[in-house]
Amino acid sequence: MIDHENNNRGLMDTREALELAESLELDLVIVSEGAEAPIAKIINYGKLQYQKKKRQGNSSRPTVKEVRFRPNVGAADYELRIKQAAEWLSKGDSVKFAIRLRGRENQHRELAGKMLDRIVSDLTQVGKVQSLDKRSLIVQVIPA
Repeated sequence: MIDHENNNRGLMDTREALELAESLELDLVIVSEGAEAPIAKIINYGKLQYQKKKRQGNSSRPTVKEVRFRPNVGAADYELRIKQAAEWLSKGDSVKFAIRLRGRENQHRELAGKMLDRIVSDLTQVGKVQSLDKRSLIVQVIPA
């Protein structure tokens, strides 16, 4: 039995432990069921559940960020987006680049294909290509 101040109280009767927990307005929680006697702890159960849920939320971190380009994007805008993508990749997120063509831009699909190749070559240090689809003009990069 472990009390609310993390002091080991040794073996204790269940009723006695429950009375102690109720007097402190806390809960008696079984932490681990041992072979001889289970280990119980006096804590706030709601707080324990909240912390467990918060830890679980942090562990499922990897997400997909999306960056959309047009084929005639300026050099400064391109560099800014590549730097941001490199930052995301270093944090563990994957990045999806999509090039959107509108109107007469569809006649110059080869420019968009060259831009995809340029994106891949610029991000080879921080990530690796998961999928490259030149038909739909999408490339997905995952952390290296």
